[in-house]
Amino acid sequence: MAAYKRVLIRHCESSWNPESYFSGWYDSDRSPVGHEEVKHGGPFDTCFTSVQKRAIHTFWTVLDATDQMWLPGVGTWRLNERHYGGLTDLDKAETAAKHGEAQVKIWKRSYDVPPPPMEPYHPFYSNISKDRRYADLTEDHLPSCESLKDTIARALPFWKEKIVPQIKERKQVPIAVHGNSLHCIVKHLEGLSKEAIIELNLPTATSIVYELDESLKPIRHTQFLGNEETVPKAMEAVAAQGKAKK
Repeated sequence: MAAYKRVLIRHCESSWNPESYFSGWYDSDRSPVGHEEVKHGGPFDTCFTSVQKRAIHTFWTVLDATDQMWLPGVGTWRLNERHYGGLTDLDKAETAAKHGEAQVKIWKRSYDVPPPPMEPYHPFYSNISKDRRYADLTEDHLPSCESLKDTIARALPFWKEKIVPQIKERKQVPIAVHGNSLHCIVKHLEGLSKEAIIELNLPTATSIVYELDESLKPIRHTQFLGNEETVPKAMEAVAAQGKAKK
């Protein structure tokens, strides 16, 4: 029997997702479709998320739909999407036409090869580097681009130091983050190879339900829940565990 059940949610669709732009740390809004994707949920204690709107909106929508807006949330840049550097704001198809599909695939899907850095002349350089959410970050922490390996290096310490203690206290703490920051957690929990994790695709508003043992290791294969039923079914699983412990 599982000692813990935990829900990981990829954020709702952003306005840049259907446009097929690299967004990374640019704080794009949710799309109308994204607003409708996550309108359900179950009782929980708090939620961990990034400091980017598309993840925060997912968290807010779930709370609003379940009359839990009074609950706290914890946002951190360490759970932000991967920083796509100089690719930010570029159309993916046009970028492939310019640099070749093979090169763009390396930038997008390789484990440890970052995209070109975001230079000071980039149109969104100041938008990101001067954002007050990152005012306390040193130059070593504020990236100009990131590989998936880099994203894991800044996300996993937060998982271990802040989220794991909450799980061990049996708090109901859904985690609403991004495709690549979610990959970081999945890779860690599943012990996936770098080759396996870069092939894993997580659609927007898709939840992953984990049943974990006392060592926080999965006791069964990952359960992916589809978009229309993802959050309600995932939260029902967490809520059922919470009731059983009372």
